[in-house]
Amino acid sequence: MEASRGNVQKAEQRAGMKKTEKTNKKRSKQDEEEEEEEDQLFNLNNKSLEEDEDLSDSEESVYSGLEDSGSDPDEEEEEGEDGGSDDDDEDEEDEQDQNEKSTVKKSKKKEGGDEEKEVKKEDEYDHDTSDEEDIRNTVGNIPMEWYKDFPHVGYDLDGKKIFKPIRNKDELDDFLDKMENPDYWKTVHDKKTASDIVLSEEQIELVNRLQKGQFGDVNFNEYEPTVEFFSNDVMIHPVTNRPADKRSFIPSLIEKEKVSKLVHAIKMGWIKPRRVQDDSRGRFYDLWANEDSSILAKHKMHLPAPKIPLPGHEESYNPPPEFMFTDEEKALWEQQDPSDRKLPFIPKKYPSLRQVPAFSRFIHERFERCLDLYLCPRQRKMRVNVNPEDLIPKLPKPKDLQPFPTTQALVYRGHSGLVRSISVSPSGQWLVSGSDDGSVRLWEVCSSRCLKTVQVGGAVKSVAWNPNPSLCLVAVTVDSAVLILSPALADKQVISASERLLSAQQEEGPSEGPQPVVWSEMEGEELNQGIRLKIQHPKPVHQVTWHSKGDYLASVMPDHSSHMQVFIHQLSRRRSQNPFRRNKGLVQAVSFHPIRPYFFVATQRSVRIYNLVKQEMTKKLQANSKWISSIAVHSGGDHVICGSYDCRLSWFDLDLSTKPYKMLRHHKKAVRSVAYHRGYPLFASASDDGSVIVCHGTVYNDLLQNPLIVPVKVLRGHVITHDLGVLDVTFHPTQPWVFSSGADATIRLFT
Repeated sequence: MEASRGNVQKAEQRAGMKKTEKTNKKRSKQDEEEEEEEDQLFNLNNKSLEEDEDLSDSEESVYSGLEDSGSDPDEEEEEGEDGGSDDDDEDEEDEQDQNEKSTVKKSKKKEGGDEEKEVKKEDEYDHDTSDEEDIRNTVGNIPMEWYKDFPHVGYDLDGKKIFKPIRNKDELDDFLDKMENPDYWKTVHDKKTASDIVLSEEQIELVNRLQKGQFGDVNFNEYEPTVEFFSNDVMIHPVTNRPADKRSFIPSLIEKEKVSKLVHAIKMGWIKPRRVQDDSRGRFYDLWANEDSSILAKHKMHLPAPKIPLPGHEESYNPPPEFMFTDEEKALWEQQDPSDRKLPFIPKKYPSLRQVPAFSRFIHERFERCLDLYLCPRQRKMRVNVNPEDLIPKLPKPKDLQPFPTTQALVYRGHSGLVRSISVSPSGQWLVSGSDDGSVRLWEVCSSRCLKTVQVGGAVKSVAWNPNPSLCLVAVTVDSAVLILSPALADKQVISASERLLSAQQEEGPSEGPQPVVWSEMEGEELNQGIRLKIQHPKPVHQVTWHSKGDYLASVMPDHSSHMQVFIHQLSRRRSQNPFRRNKGLVQAVSFHPIRPYFFVATQRSVRIYNLVKQEMTKKLQANSKWISSIAVHSGGDHVICGSYDCRLSWFDLDLSTKPYKMLRHHKKAVRSVAYHRGYPLFASASDDGSVIVCHGTVYNDLLQNPLIVPVKVLRGHVITHDLGVLDVTFHPTQPWVFSSGADATIRLFT
């Protein structure tokens, strides 16, 4: 209570100082109004039971303490005229002064007219600029809990009690107000005035801006252009023209006295000056200053810190003319890699040392020096200066690898279409070729004479001569059929053996429904041409190949939608079988192993090797190419080459890895065919670029020694027709000769 009385007294003093024009009569009138408000306050408590509406939200609940304590000048004038008799005798002089003032104001109003009537005297406390205090409540910075047991909450500027508004809302009313009142979210309870204040849109926007870290004023521009008060321009008028003080010319006597006292104390020994210690020894020291005498220097593999090379004449600001770069040397220096340059800078000449600019790469050079110092491997590594050309393996000269085909010897002409496939008899005397013109031609190798032409009635995709010397048979693929042709180009014993093989009766076993492959013997004109058997397939056949013993042959029918892509036929029993229930990919080519019971199946991306006896896959070769076109197996059986349409030739060493041992990219277009020689260490590849590349490939018996692969000759002669070049290539069985067939309807022999 004592604190509240002190606050009241302070408020009365402030009110008396600031509002001297207010009279004692007004104070007495305010006391009467206060008593009336107290009576109203207690009367409202009784009325609240009778009234239906909530008094907390009515206009009567607004307490008078928050109203403006000042009065209008007109009201003051009327009060000054009418109410003079109620004052005491001591205040008569004040009343007379007030009446005089009001009469003067009235006369001024009458003279000024209607415009001056609208002007009212504003109270200086209506718009207080102070942020620390609320002008309505003057209790100061005290806890509002002190007033929780009182009917009022603080005092106004005149020291009158500010009564709390009547609030009879419980938690349920507060919850309903929260649910139903749309302005509840922006309502704030003021503890000093015990009232609920609804924030305006401007205040909400101000709070949002302050929460976002923005300026409170929307119109404030934080990026105002700076006003340069001080600049390097010489102004006419100085910023300040204050004359210098007298003390700036006269030495300070106070400082002189302090210095003399310190000198006397040093002389007497009372103050001892600090000893200058060499801190550089403790902070910075040369890490390798005594490295020569250290234990590391005696170590043989120790590497001392790298030294900076001493500057030469080219680093001078005025270098001799012979160190200056010419235009050619400067252009060469700019084209070189920074690590290959002889000098890291271009020498320049300046007339004087004062005109030398700062070194632009100073920071980089210091940083690189620090890297050299602390990243230097403190161990010596013995390096051998090797010429890169010495690392390339020394390949033998092609002269030392002879014999191999070098020149074109014969050209076999007669076909009118693409010659897609050729094959040589085991004796090397005869050559068979198949073309898109629907004919199969038999040639004599040495004379290039066409002995026989067989019309098969369709484009020939593949021909294959039986590799068994005791048989004389040729397999030809026409559309969806494989024809077995007996050319009768051998002695009587071979021909009779071939006839006995073809005339063998078919095995009659339990048939499991309709077979996909149909065997039939030819009659009439076809029989007279030498066609003995016809093996009808369900789909077009693209390739046919023989087993080394001559009784089995395999055919390929590429098709994504079917599992019947490969068939193996036995000639003596006239039966066919599909070795695969399902094929993983589109089959491109197949081949038999020359010695072991292995079967090679080449799909688009890989080559699978199957064991025909165990009926399982033994190995899968990854060709690392997009589309395999052909496959050939070495006569030893341990090496395979694959040609692909993406101009690559892959050599596989089956004992080494499932990935290519060597990738050859000598061709510029798609590789159509590859072939091994049976006796010589040679292999060849044919491409659409019109060339045949012959390579020397020596295979050693020692498993620890890798094959030697050397390209020896590029053979050209075929004419590229319709973007197609050489379509097939094969070697002579005994001579180092190679045959090639192309899209220009010719067959060429290179010897």
